Amino acid sequence: MRKPTIDMNVFAQRRANLASKLQGAALVVASHPEYIRNDDVHYPYRQDSNLFYLTGWEEPESVFIFRPGLKPETVMFVRRRDPERETWDGFRYGPEGCEREFKIEKCYPIDEFAKEAPKLLKEVDSVYYRQFKNQAMDTKLSEAMQEVERMKSRSGYGMMPMHDADILLGEARLVKSEYELIQLREACEISAQAHLAAMRFTRPGVNERHIQGVLAHQFYMRGSAREGYNFIVASGNSATTLHYNFNDQVCKDGDLLLIDAGAEYNYYTGDITRTFPVNGKFTDEQGRVYEAVLNVQKRIIDFIKPGIFFKDLHEMGTSLLTDAMLELGLLSGRKDDLIQALAQKKYYPHGIGHWLGMDVHDAGMYAIKGEPRPIEANMCFTIEPGLYIPADDSSAPQKYRGIGIRIEDNIRVTSNGSENMTSSVPKEITDIEQVVGKS
Repeated sequence: MRKPTIDMNVFAQRRANLASKLQGAALVVASHPEYIRNDDVHYPYRQDSNLFYLTGWEEPESVFIFRPGLKPETVMFVRRRDPERETWDGFRYGPEGCEREFKIEKCYPIDEFAKEAPKLLKEVDSVYYRQFKNQAMDTKLSEAMQEVERMKSRSGYGMMPMHDADILLGEARLVKSEYELIQLREACEISAQAHLAAMRFTRPGVNERHIQGVLAHQFYMRGSAREGYNFIVASGNSATTLHYNFNDQVCKDGDLLLIDAGAEYNYYTGDITRTFPVNGKFTDEQGRVYEAVLNVQKRIIDFIKPGIFFKDLHEMGTSLLTDAMLELGLLSGRKDDLIQALAQKKYYPHGIGHWLGMDVHDAGMYAIKGEPRPIEANMCFTIEPGLYIPADDSSAPQKYRGIGIRIEDNIRVTSNGSENMTSSVPKEITDIEQVVGKS
């Protein structure tokens, strides 16, 4: 019998924290669909973050219903035990195992959802659910709610309202608990050590995919279950493509290498980017662009504290990077006019960062009712300025063409500043040059 690896009290406390916001309502959370190719090839399964956040449950074909104040409060629909399928696909807990090991009050087989869900939803006034993520579940829940309406046909009420669960759960996940910070710091440190190993391994003649292999090896050997997102290992001009992931080219002497990779640990993910010379030595031109990006990143991180707005960080990044573009001769003109015309997006097309947690672009709103929200202690996010100058950009100075640089760290807001959770990966030029190729 398999046992869950995380204390179920963690998930019970999260549900308790949500309960006051759900009085009179039910929260319905479905698993991610399982991806199976036509030739019956199963791909690695990763549970929906919200379902795992509330239950610790990792099996597909599952639904969680939370009804605070009612009995039962916690209900799950899961796959039945099936010795034949388990021989092929692996162990299942089944409804009984789910109740026993995951401390869920009542569990039903998933094939009984259509029969049992309307009875459970009939007792609430509204439902919270995230639509358009699982089409099959969207249909099943819609049918269940229609059945509830038929059951209440003489009550004088119409279809019960459905609210977006993303907002509710995003707010719950945005400010991290101490338990969450422990998991996130571990994910960041695994990611950091993998980046260090990749730096040491890199030298002219190795393939980008070899470096990806070093990263993956480090992730798994240090306790990560999977990468948090697709590896980006981009050498030379490929680093000017933001989401390059072919990762199949030979790293050449004189080129820069941009690595964007993060390990996932207990469903929390790191997200680090470093850019460094394949041969271990920056040229003057590479160093000039690199230092411009690094100085922007350091100034923004120094500015972080509770009470500021995330949009302030975006605007600061735009302003400082536009200054850098002017100094490097990438742009010319009046700074404010350039920003108003979005001219800076030619070389800096993304934002300064994003929330970080169970998903690499984590849940949570950046504004509330149209107004920017102040940053609070224990919010976590990335800071990742960059400059990308394509090799075929005839308007850029020749000496900078083909240079793509991004520097990304993972930040926790403290009571009066910030903690850099990925500071163990070098990013100063002198420190980088002492590491690259020194395996």
